[in-house]
Amino acid sequence: MGRQQRWTSATGRVFFVALPLFCASSGALAVDATIEGVTGEVDKNIKAYLQNVDAEQYTDARLEGEVRRRTQEAMRVYGYYEPEITLERNTDDRVWLTIEPGPQVKVETLSVNVEGGARDDPPFQDALEAFPLKEGDVLRHAPWDRLSGQLSGLAIERGYFDWGFTDKRMEVRPYLQSARLYMDFDSGARYQFGPTSIKGSHIELDRLRRIQPFESGDPYLAENLALYSQRLADTGWFSSISVRPRLATAQELTIAPPGDSDPWWSEATPSQPQRPRLSSAALAGALSINKPDDKELPIDVSVEPADRHQFEVGIGFATDVGPRLRFGWEQPWINRYGHSLDHDLYLSAPEQRFTGVYDIPLENPLRDSYRLQYGVRNLDDNDTELLEGTVEFARRWQFDNDWVQLLYLRTSYVDFVQGGEADKVWLFYPGVQWTRTRTRPQRFPLWGDRQQLSFEYSDTVWGSDAQFARMTGDTEWIRTIGNDNRFLARISVGAIETEDFDKLPPSLRFFAGGDRSVRGYSYESLSPRNDEGRLRGGQQMLTSTLEYQRRVTGDWWAATFVDNGDAFDDWAPDDLKTGAGAGVRWISPVGPIRLDIAHPFDDEDAFRLHFSIGPEF
Repeated sequence: MGRQQRWTSATGRVFFVALPLFCASSGALAVDATIEGVTGEVDKNIKAYLQNVDAEQYTDARLEGEVRRRTQEAMRVYGYYEPEITLERNTDDRVWLTIEPGPQVKVETLSVNVEGGARDDPPFQDALEAFPLKEGDVLRHAPWDRLSGQLSGLAIERGYFDWGFTDKRMEVRPYLQSARLYMDFDSGARYQFGPTSIKGSHIELDRLRRIQPFESGDPYLAENLALYSQRLADTGWFSSISVRPRLATAQELTIAPPGDSDPWWSEATPSQPQRPRLSSAALAGALSINKPDDKELPIDVSVEPADRHQFEVGIGFATDVGPRLRFGWEQPWINRYGHSLDHDLYLSAPEQRFTGVYDIPLENPLRDSYRLQYGVRNLDDNDTELLEGTVEFARRWQFDNDWVQLLYLRTSYVDFVQGGEADKVWLFYPGVQWTRTRTRPQRFPLWGDRQQLSFEYSDTVWGSDAQFARMTGDTEWIRTIGNDNRFLARISVGAIETEDFDKLPPSLRFFAGGDRSVRGYSYESLSPRNDEGRLRGGQQMLTSTLEYQRRVTGDWWAATFVDNGDAFDDWAPDDLKTGAGAGVRWISPVGPIRLDIAHPFDDEDAFRLHFSIGPEF
């Protein structure tokens, strides 16, 4: 290509590096190119630009011209503006390209400025500081286009609705191998949140406003609209939620989306990258119709009540308990204060229980509440027989760090037989519990952890039949290296200090063994035994698990593990039980399914099969 003194101006958006035109029909005969002279990203981009060229649609001369044109476009985005291209072709639609790329254009002048209210806004400054091109660098189009889209996206997300580019130019002098880049962005003033209007709510409006993450007069932030919508959804009170600003000058933003499409806030928020983004050009055009002087944006919230009665049925199986069945009946709201009621019936061969929770939300419905819990439980397993009724009143707090604190007062009446020893007891005891669970993703976590710590105390002074202090703690961690190596570690501890151990029901004593304890041993089969050899339950308990999982293919994983632990009466057991084995994990549509074969080390000939459905946490 001859050297000519000319300027190439690119005021619009150029082709993105890896954005060939995927519009050819699947039956088209694409050009098969063999490329010499360039490698790496440049080679891949040329092939991407040529892959949908239908040779049958061109004459020989036009096909050669089209291949040359696309090759030049593919190389320009990497700064090669004067490549020498030699093209050879035979009759089977294969082309050979020999390319002498020539020198790369370098950035001679770089001028990027942000004016208006965004000039001192940290995210805009961060975008400028992260811009990789400097004067003297090889010109690459992708970072330039990315910065343009980033500034306009930030403007939409942060409420600079009068934004615009006063100058945006890429001037290239190929004959001097130099480029001059100019970008002047004027954000205009930042809009603010105005008053919030809520329609369709059956819950007192004050309760909805308490979880609103912004106040009238706060700087606009689209992410806060998404957060408010998520909080409203988390209450469980509504079946449909719409949260959007009232932009009278951009009607396409205020019209409720048809059908089941995404609401406005999800289109304008970068925290939802999997959803379509609002077109910058469309927004700029709409706002240019009639820019308002008032920089306050009223927020319109529209909700519809959730079904008052919701039912759920679950079926499962685990080697610990065999087939199991669960019926759930939930009332997410029963009055205008947002009180809720949840009932659960669980049935398996060794255990049957019915529980209920009445929840009374307080000032922050998502974080603070009173809870009344009650239930009846029947258990007949190994050497344990138990009929228990429990009522508990609790105060719940959820903190900003995701820890949940529960302060409760519990009373239980228990009629039990443990290891042939029968008793009936009334217990009254307070307790405190701290828990936190973090997972991502939810269905089969590749990262997550779960913590739990609780303390309980009972005394005969206030009428309880036994005096005791009880502590339990659990920690479980999941971490992944790469995409195919998953590690799980778990430790559980428990301790009871009491002189009335015989009066403690089995539900407060400690047992080990089973699918989620020490595999290789049956469910809750590890504990001290009485003189007759029957399970008695322990005053202390310690178990641990180390597991490694390796992805085999798709949703199938192989696992190896070692479990260690026991229940005992003092903290110096002679030895802890150990089980180890291997298993298979399948991430099924109904949840993870685990199948393990475990060997207990104290019995050379024994093996035990463990099967369960559901997540680890």
